[in-house]
Amino acid sequence: MAKTIDNSTTMLRLNNLSPPELAVVNMTKKFGTMTALDNVSMTLKPGSFHALLGENGAGKSTLVKCLMGFYTPTSGEVLIDNQVRQIDSPRDAHKYSVGMVYQHFTSVPAMTVAENLVLSKFDSPNLINWKTEKRELNAFMQTAPFQIPLNIPITQLAAGQKQKLEILKQLYLKNRILILDEPTSVLTPVEADEVLGLLRQQVNLGQLSVLMISHKFREVTAFVDEITVLRKGKFAGSGLVKELTVADMAQMMMGERRSPTQVAKVETTEVNPVLDIKNLHANKDNGTEAVAGVNLRVHSGEIVGIAGISGNGQRELVEVLAGQRLATSGEVLVNKEAYKANREQISRHKVFVLPEEPLRNACVASMSVAENLAFRTFDKSPQSLGGVLLVMSAIRSAAKSLIQTFSIKTPSADTPVGNLSGGNVQRTVLARELAAEQINLLIAANPCFGLDFAAVDYIHSQIVEARNRGVAVMLVSEDLDELLKLSDRIVVISEGKFVYESATSQADFATIGKSMAGH
Repeated sequence: MAKTIDNSTTMLRLNNLSPPELAVVNMTKKFGTMTALDNVSMTLKPGSFHALLGENGAGKSTLVKCLMGFYTPTSGEVLIDNQVRQIDSPRDAHKYSVGMVYQHFTSVPAMTVAENLVLSKFDSPNLINWKTEKRELNAFMQTAPFQIPLNIPITQLAAGQKQKLEILKQLYLKNRILILDEPTSVLTPVEADEVLGLLRQQVNLGQLSVLMISHKFREVTAFVDEITVLRKGKFAGSGLVKELTVADMAQMMMGERRSPTQVAKVETTEVNPVLDIKNLHANKDNGTEAVAGVNLRVHSGEIVGIAGISGNGQRELVEVLAGQRLATSGEVLVNKEAYKANREQISRHKVFVLPEEPLRNACVASMSVAENLAFRTFDKSPQSLGGVLLVMSAIRSAAKSLIQTFSIKTPSADTPVGNLSGGNVQRTVLARELAAEQINLLIAANPCFGLDFAAVDYIHSQIVEARNRGVAVMLVSEDLDELLKLSDRIVVISEGKFVYESATSQADFATIGKSMAGH
């Protein structure tokens, strides 16, 4: 790819406060044998608000990371005002007036707003002339779309103000193309409308172009001019928002209606309620509400699939059920008894969990496979004496049996579990959670994320086998195909609420898509 730099054109754009045209042409990005982005083209017109849509894993983040220079495309080109540009870093992107606002805040909490704005500059001197900087900052704030006190520490800002600051950083750098990665995921709907509305004003004035990754049709229909849709790494459609319905956009995102893949399920004769969730509320880490009064019942011999776009409360819901997060109100019953998810109740009610990111949530990477397999049993005979002294020979013996039964590929039972492949780490967790003689409730959260086909098929078979034995299964997944394949019933979660429910065999595919996107 030829590297062409025309500083005069760039400076002209900056002086005129007019955004350039940005185009992606036939871009492909491969990671080894996996193709994350496959021959995708897209154009962001000057002074327009453009949304990049698609399910999780569709290639949206890969595309914008190529635009920002975090990734080098395998093939394809980036054009700025019809000139091929090679962008190898965010500093290169900034040369062409392109900046990105990330999903998570990047400001330094202990510093003030003014200090963070100055820190964001690529050419900050080693010795800062604060008199000059403050004069420039005050002049900038007089024309900025958002007003935040310059001397306030970041720790005193609300989430909406922190997101505004992330955008102000890019405007302070004189970037005229803003790439927004799900900018409203940490905001309330009122805050989201305010932020997007003020950006929309800048776009209307011709001073800004916006490319926004979003999952929310409500925001797309309210603020966006044009969309590009990706599906499984490929271009799946585009169009003007005013000419499209929500159903049109949902169909582009999700493709034609898919039929559930058949799995070997048996008919359950005796059905009993195992898990009852009643008006449950829980907060995110930042104190805003993540789970907003959900109700759900899961019966024995049933897989209930929870579908939703990442960040809509499903992680917090699973953490409450797994004992990793406190509910703010509501009630959880297991086997018709109040359930607080402590170690004693988890053991008594036979509740087992397959969490996402098992190395972070279910294993200690530096401990051996045998030790990780013993997390549930180390204080019980024969693996301990009196619940105090560990019997390592018994722990290793039990581990060797599980390694063989669940086909865990490890050099030995003493190998640190962090040395295993992702699929074998998940097999280790699966062996620990499904080896018990009796299981009443299995909670699985994105259990196959990042695994190869063989590992996925194995884990699917184990989940279905548990269901066929009468286990109640709550399966949380961002992969709709996985849910259609395994679930008996599908529930959609959006903005912390259950907004759709149906037997899988009768589920309306278009409605699922719209519900997942918050419409």
